Amino acid sequence: MKDKIEIIYEDRELVVCHKMPGTPVQTAKVGQLDMVSLLSNYFAGKKERTDIYIVHRLDQPVEGIMVFARTKQAAAALSRQSREKNMDKYYIALAEGIFEPSHGEFENYLLRDGKKNTSQVVSKDTIGAKKAKLSFKVKKVWHPKKEPGKAGMLDNQEENSLNVPISLLEIKLHTGRHHQIRVQMAHAGHPLVGDKKYNPNCTAGYLPVGLCSVKLSFFHPGTGESMEFTVKPKGAAFSQWEA
Repeated sequence: MKDKIEIIYEDRELVVCHKMPGTPVQTAKVGQLDMVSLLSNYFAGKKERTDIYIVHRLDQPVEGIMVFARTKQAAAALSRQSREKNMDKYYIALAEGIFEPSHGEFENYLLRDGKKNTSQVVSKDTIGAKKAKLSFKVKKVWHPKKEPGKAGMLDNQEENSLNVPISLLEIKLHTGRHHQIRVQMAHAGHPLVGDKKYNPNCTAGYLPVGLCSVKLSFFHPGTGESMEFTVKPKGAAFSQWEA
């Protein structure tokens, strides 16, 4: 349990936790634990009600903060906040390349392919396309490690072992589309580190994606109190970076 999630806050109506990379939110695969079953088991161990309702999702290889409802009423209220943009979601990401300018917005239209479990950027008038918008700000850049004897970056710039610059981004989601950050960044020429679906530079085998949901704010579905939670990444995707 402890290596899959970390409980940050809980009460009778909701539970906030840190999902680890590699753990699905919900799966039909027999024998594979997901967030719903892990939380149900956690509350069963405390001899409490075990109902868990999904309010929003994180991709399986992505880590970060999530809120789940424990009653149907709380689920409806939190889902409504998410739809009406009253639930703020912030991420940090490791993306390839240099961003110029170092802050801005991406607005695209995405079309989901359910059979392939992917999404792609399409034209606005494509049937089934949904608007996707996010804002970003570059927090730090690591440059490729220069070869001995060759001119390269300035002495005060930090290095990385990859052959491309890596940018640490702070991202705010304005919409919540399938694989949104991963697709929009790849479309802009800045695929995420470790993203096998959308980054052709990735090596074979499973990799956690350089993406973490670090801050979540919403109003408590029962009391109306403003609540805000933050986490720091713990997964392998960020282990070699000072995020």
